[in-house]
Amino acid sequence: MRTMALKKFDEQYAALPENLKRKIDKQIRYLILNLRHPSLHSKKYSETENLWQARIDDNYRFYFKIDYETYILVLIKKHGD
Repeated sequence: MRTMALKKFDEQYAALPENLKRKIDKQIRYLILNLRHPSLHSKKYSETENLWQARIDDNYRFYFKIDYETYILVLIKKHGD
């Protein structure tokens, strides 16, 4: 699998502190290796939009879509917002 980030994801990522960027990078590496990696807690967020959610840490999540062999990184949100 490979990844592709949408512009919104890239903009949100660029605005984050370095420690959170490192966490996101690590979680994306896990995603590429195994959608069901235990630290991701990945789950289908919206069936109609084919949108998935995965954990960055206790406070942040990232959202993505799956298109054949590509994970499309959509956005980053603070958990609970």
